[in-house]
Amino acid sequence: MPDLDAKRERLTEYIAGFESCAVAFSAGVDSTVVACAAQQVLGDRAVAVTAVSASLPGGELESARELAGQIGIRHQVIETDEFSNQDYTRNAPDRCYHCKTELYGRLEKLAPELDVEVLFNGANLDDLGDYRPGMMAAGEHAVRSPLIETGLDKQDVRDLAAYWELPVWNKPASPCLSSRVAYGLEVTPERLARIDAAEQFLRSRGFSPLRVREHPGHLARVEVPLDQVQRLCEQPLLGQLNDYLQELGYKSVTVDKEGFRSGSLNQLVTLDAGPVKEDL
Repeated sequence: MPDLDAKRERLTEYIAGFESCAVAFSAGVDSTVVACAAQQVLGDRAVAVTAVSASLPGGELESARELAGQIGIRHQVIETDEFSNQDYTRNAPDRCYHCKTELYGRLEKLAPELDVEVLFNGANLDDLGDYRPGMMAAGEHAVRSPLIETGLDKQDVRDLAAYWELPVWNKPASPCLSSRVAYGLEVTPERLARIDAAEQFLRSRGFSPLRVREHPGHLARVEVPLDQVQRLCEQPLLGQLNDYLQELGYKSVTVDKEGFRSGSLNQLVTLDAGPVKEDL
C-alpha cells in the first residue's frame, strides 16, 4: 500500500522533528496511533499520559494501560479536576473547551518533570469538520496535532492502526461521558455514573457502538446502529432495559429510531444554551 506507506512516513518524520514528546493518551484509535508512532521514533523519550476523572467511561483506563504495554511506550496516569470548574459543570456548548483546558494545563505543568519538548493530541483531519471547542484549548496551550499536520483523516488512522496490528484499529469512538449530557443539564459525577452503567448494560448485551444520552426530565435516549434497533426493541430485552434504567433513576427511556450518530447532541447547539434546573 504505497499511499499508506507515504502517510506513515510523513507521520514518523514529523515526530522525528522533536527531541521528546508527551501524548494525551485516551486509548482511542487516534491517540494510540500517535503514541505508537512516537514510541517507534523517540523510544523512551516519548510518554503517553492518560487523564482520569469521573468523565472517563468504565474500562478505558485498563485499556490504556494494556495498550501502552503492548506499544512499549512509557505510561503515566494523572487525575484532572474539571468538576471543580463551574464553567465545565454548567454544560454549555463550550464544555469541551474547559475540559481540555484543564487537561492541557496539567500536561504543561507536568512537562518539565517528564522532560518532554512538545505535547501531542490525537486530533485528525475529520475532527476539523465537527463542533470542537477543545481544539481552541489545544492552540492556547501549544499542543500539536500530528495527524492533522501530516494530513491524516480517520480512515488513514484506522488503516495505520491495522498495519501496526493495534487491537483498537476498529474500536468505536468513546468520547467522555459528559458528551452524553444534553447542553444545559449540569454535569455531575453521579449523572455520569448513571450513564456509564446504562451503556455497560447495553454493551454487555452486544450493542456497539452506542450512546445513552440524558435529557431534561430524567429522559434517557438510547442510540444504537440502525441494524440493531429492531433487536433492542424486542422483548424481553426492551423491558429489561427499561427496568434497569429506571432503577438507575431514569423516569423514561426512548430508543432513537434514527440510530447511532456520533456527536448528535451538537445538532442541538445554540449560542444561548442556558442551565436547566432539575433534581438529580
